[in-house]
This record gives sequence, C-alpha cells and structure tokens, in this order.
Amino acid sequence: MSNLSGKTTVVVGASRGLGRGIATAFAEAGAPVVAVARTAAGLAELANRAGTIQQEVADAGDASLAGSLLDRYEPQALILVAGASPLMRPLQHQTWETFSVNWHTDVRIAFHWLREALLKPLRPGSRVVVVSSGAALAGSPLSGGYAGAKATQRFITGYAQDEAERAGLDITFTAVLPRITPLTDLGRPAVRAYAARNGQSEEEYLAQMGEPLTPQVAGAALVELVQTDAATVAPSYLLTGTGLQKLP
Repeated sequence: MSNLSGKTTVVVGASRGLGRGIATAFAEAGAPVVAVARTAAGLAELANRAGTIQQEVADAGDASLAGSLLDRYEPQALILVAGASPLMRPLQHQTWETFSVNWHTDVRIAFHWLREALLKPLRPGSRVVVVSSGAALAGSPLSGGYAGAKATQRFITGYAQDEAERAGLDITFTAVLPRITPLTDLGRPAVRAYAARNGQSEEEYLAQMGEPLTPQVAGAALVELVQTDAATVAPSYLLTGTGLQKLP
C-alpha cells in the first residue's frame, strides 16, 4: 500500500495523544481518514487541521460499532489506538474494578474490531494495526491489569493474522507496542508515578529511556508501516522516539 491517496483509513481513538498524531499523519499522507472517538471536542479540533478527516463520535467498545463503520466506510487500513487510562497505584491499592479496567476496554475494543475485520472481511491487501504498549513486554506494577491487557491485545492480533492466513484473506495484522512517553495524557501520569516510585525526578527517569516518543513520530512510523510491503511486515514492533523496531 505504497500510495495512500484514496485509501480510506479508520483510526479508532483519534482524539488525543498518539491516536491524534496517527490520524493527522495519514491525512497528510493523502488518505481519507475516519477518526473515531467518544469526545466530539477532540475530534473537531483534529478535523480542523486537515480536510480529509471525517469525524465519528462513538464508543469504540460498542459491540455493534465496528461492523457498522467497516460496512459504511470500507477502509483499507484500520488503526486501533483507543483504550482506558489505568489508575496508577500499586497492586494492594487497586480494586478489582480499577485493576480490570483495561481488560474491559482495550481488550474488548481490539476483540470487536479484529473479529469484524475477519468476518466482513476487509478487502484483500488491507492492513490492520493494533497499538498495544511496551508494558506488554516489561510489565507495569503501578497500573493494575494494564500490562496483561496490552499483552492480550498483542496475542489476539497474532491470532487474527493466523485466521486471515488460514482463510486466504490477504489481510495483514500487526501489533505496535509504544514505549511510555510523557507527551500524552496516558503516559504523563505513568512517568510521574514511576519516577516517584524510584525516588527520581521525572527528568532523571526519562533520561534513562532515550528520545521521547511524540505523536508526530508515532504518526510517521505507522504511515511507513502501512506503506511497507506486506511480505516484509513483522507480527509486532516496539515503537520508540527513534521509530519502529521489529520484535522477535
């Protein structure tokens, strides 16, 4: 999918953070973008930046939404970024409800959209990218079940790829795991919490992690990934401030 002009891209979770950067990058690359989020204000601000962005204010976890929007827009690229912000507390200060919030949001969203992409199915040559988290690799002791939920997103993306291959659908499913960044509403509280836990300043904590990941870097990286020859695409990637790195 080297040329994105005319290639409709649905970005789920486009109103803030990495999702906004991704939606903007695809629009700037010439793709008609359908930006999905629950907050109208964030989408309106995004749409004002580029004329190729169509707004859809909706709950991405609604079981009927994925099928409805995939039927309406017939996208050739689907990017899933939406999820809940975990409560940043150690295990003993979580409740089951706070601990499991990302299972009931992030995993639910990925499940519904991946299922519908296979059932429809998306047209041959389509790309599906699930934005998980680097926490899926290293754990996240201050965010309840977040790391496990993000690891499950990575797993079921692989399951979807296997089912697509078994059915001969020619759809490429990929998981992208961004490293924690202070430049999003999701990452900022996590950086503060882990710096405090380690007895460090936020600057000291971040200095260990190298170049911070920005929404602009995330957008450019995903545009590049979707444009890459499907035969060379890895099942999953780590995303840092310097771009994508294939994971084993």
